[in-house]
Amino acid sequence: MSLRTALLDGGSEARSQRPWSRLAVDADGWRRAMLALARGDASLLGLWSDGDTVHMGVCETANSEVLVVSLSCPDRRYPSVAYSHPPAMRLERAISDVYGLVADDAPDRRPWLDHGRWGLQHPLGRRRTVPAEGLAYPFYAAEGAPLHQLPVGPVHAGIIEPGHFRFTANGETIVRLEERFGYVHKGIESLMRNAPLAQAAKLAGRVSGDSTVAYAIAFSRAVEAALVITVPERAHWLRAIMAELERLANHFGDIGAICNDASFSLMHAHCGALRERVLRASAACFGHRLMMDCVVPGGVAKDLDDTGATRLRALIADVRQHFPELVFLYDNTASLQDRTVTTGVLKPELARQYAAAGYIGRASGRDFDARRAPGYPPYTGLEFTIPVRTEGDVDARVWIRIGEVEQSLSIIELCLARIPKGSGRAESEPIQTVDEPHEGISLVEGFRGDILCWVRIAANGAIANCHLRDPSWFQWPLLEAVIEGNIVADFPLCNKSFNCSYSGHDL
Repeated sequence: MSLRTALLDGGSEARSQRPWSRLAVDADGWRRAMLALARGDASLLGLWSDGDTVHMGVCETANSEVLVVSLSCPDRRYPSVAYSHPPAMRLERAISDVYGLVADDAPDRRPWLDHGRWGLQHPLGRRRTVPAEGLAYPFYAAEGAPLHQLPVGPVHAGIIEPGHFRFTANGETIVRLEERFGYVHKGIESLMRNAPLAQAAKLAGRVSGDSTVAYAIAFSRAVEAALVITVPERAHWLRAIMAELERLANHFGDIGAICNDASFSLMHAHCGALRERVLRASAACFGHRLMMDCVVPGGVAKDLDDTGATRLRALIADVRQHFPELVFLYDNTASLQDRTVTTGVLKPELARQYAAAGYIGRASGRDFDARRAPGYPPYTGLEFTIPVRTEGDVDARVWIRIGEVEQSLSIIELCLARIPKGSGRAESEPIQTVDEPHEGISLVEGFRGDILCWVRIAANGAIANCHLRDPSWFQWPLLEAVIEGNIVADFPLCNKSFNCSYSGHDL
């Protein structure tokens, strides 16, 4: 029996949400969903709040069915999901910081996004003004001798986002890593409230700039589901082309950066050149190097003409000519293999428990890709291979990226060959008013993994609530696990092989 059927049989009530079910449950129904996660019968897709209710998104393992369960919190408390399923821990802490809802029996009650500098508490709940003094953060202690701590960040030596890493080490061997984030919290959910759809779409595309296309597709698909907007076929194909270009650019950058952290700058230079070619082609075809604001609810804002299609075919030919040489170089450089093979191993059971997405999960045997299941157009009509390995080390994460580069080239080629004629945008703009609030949800595959978007549209046509969940929420905790037992000098290598988003995680 599916979880959805079991909950309905237990008296849960269905709510209007498209395209997947949302069930209003009582505390017993909420705990039943928690147990499904703890047993491994389902994977956690997200945990969020709208201020009065907590929502849990799950994907059932047996049938890939996506389900949202919602629990009303009149007393502003709810049973802790993290008590039996640790991947929910940071999400619960974020809900507490922003909305003031308390997870009973939560294993970690420390603040997460709130560093004590907002000047108020629970900004989207029952806000309370407090002095903006900053909060001392109690890191976990590691016992035993001889141990020493190495604090790194939040300001780093490169042009990267801020995050604090607290290492406990025995000599050069890392015993514990604890992360502290929230430094780039932007208040996305607050900015989304009452925003018109056009403005909200721009905000969604800026949650994590390197994934602007994927976020824009996720937001647009959620809005389109909520308002039952029919998207032209051509728009689906153009979105796929943009998404795969985004994937290519990021994978080239990551492969080069991983090699650079292993002191092999030649690969960094050549991969950087390939990334630059992708960005220039994107700008020539769609008017922006990152293709920001090119995907909108109802379709796309930029079309692709014949000149652009020719440019993309030339790009594919160029990459296919030069990239295999770099793959050969990576595979046959002993100093690189010495640094990447068996370094930072993520065990398959942890990847499954945390529903690790993208190249991180697939390098540790988790065969999940939102383009295939639950799937969305045009990918459901395309044949492509999802590379999977089981070694779980830095080397495996590089090879997953290499395999995905090859698949993205083929997908773009197929899209260019099959893209239909016609308009790339719905004939009418999304309606400005609706008879009642409408809800939509989507799951889209970005280059890091699956991005979840849940949206509630108010009767005036503006956004009432919107939650955007980056795959990094479930990936950052795993970096703490894989680095244990490695030496301090290998942390940059492991970190870059994960390449989690600070901005997407911090909202």
